[in-house]
Amino acid sequence: MTQPDPCPCGSGRAFATCCGPYLAGSVLPETAEALMRSRYTAYARRDGAYLSATWHPTTRRADLGLDEPVKWTGLEILSTEAGGPTDTRGKVEFIARYKVGGRAQRLHEVSRFQRREGRWLYVDGDLAPAAGDTGGDAGEGA
Repeated sequence: MTQPDPCPCGSGRAFATCCGPYLAGSVLPETAEALMRSRYTAYARRDGAYLSATWHPTTRRADLGLDEPVKWTGLEILSTEAGGPTDTRGKVEFIARYKVGGRAQRLHEVSRFQRREGRWLYVDGDLAPAAGDTGGDAGEGA
């Protein structure tokens, strides 16, 4: 028996029952954190259509950085502020780990989300540099 494909977002659940339905468009994320996790998964799976569709139109970038040789290796949610099923705004602080050219990197960001017409959208984020952080060029906007 084969094991189910684990979700890249680090939830411990199978992709098919975690972020898979979000990326397929069959279900909308109910919280800002769920959207954040699904966007990380979209970066890991190079799903530009999902990333564009879940990025607020006023801040959406044309270049999503998906051509860069990035291997996403882990996501850690540090905190959330609001962003629940009945909220209209929310924040998620996270650390996303990745490798570029075999070198370990990390992106530490506090992301802002807004619910618009019933859908959570990524608005923007503030990088939180610390020792070892390299900034967000490889994946800003998870």
